[in-house]
Amino acid sequence: MTISAQSQVALSGTVSDYFSKMPLDAVTVETSSGHYTISDSLGRYEINTEKKDSVWFSYLNKKTMKYSVDTITHPQSFDIALYIDARWLPEVTVHTKDYKLDSIENRQTYANVFNFRKPGLRFSQNTPSANNYVPGSVTAGLDLDEIINSFRFKRNREMLAFQERLLQDEQDKYIDHRYSKLLVKKLTSLDGKELEDFMNIYRPSYEEVLAMNDLELGFYIEQCYKNYAYLKEHKTNN
Repeated sequence: MTISAQSQVALSGTVSDYFSKMPLDAVTVETSSGHYTISDSLGRYEINTEKKDSVWFSYLNKKTMKYSVDTITHPQSFDIALYIDARWLPEVTVHTKDYKLDSIENRQTYANVFNFRKPGLRFSQNTPSANNYVPGSVTAGLDLDEIINSFRFKRNREMLAFQERLLQDEQDKYIDHRYSKLLVKKLTSLDGKELEDFMNIYRPSYEEVLAMNDLELGFYIEQCYKNYAYLKEHKTNN
């Protein structure tokens, strides 16, 4: 069944901390019809909803109340301020000094998205074996939820896109963890905008960082700096 365009509502806005007014990234936005998204580094979000939907926001496993979409007066500027209780936050040492624990926590928070797989024909878990069935009665062992979900095309696309975004965010944070400003500054003596420009130009990919140990990464940065200094000198002379 196709949903008419008149019943769809594009909801967007920003999410911020109630007290500090600072934008909050990685806040989950979810609707009762199964749409997902997360806020970006500026706290911005955008999600397609239906008029009959309810929408809610989740942060560090804490959920807001549900808001009925048809009662939202200005759907293009639906800004939310979340009350962040200090007791919700993990220990500072975890977020600032232990990347692995931070990553594990993120995986736990978004477990339903990371574990999402495209629905298809699968046997239910209470079936003794997918290979042991009686011809003519195979449907008795099929997972009906999987069959239904396989036809929820839009929901499946959004979940896969959400999963891809979380994976990309996880990879970016891993690069930042290894290819840090502190390390680059120590090896190049660059600072300020020049340091930022250098890091953007020579930022390695996730696959490259994953393949290098700390010694190899340091050598990579030093070689990039030699190239950077050479190009800078010749540009000045010309």
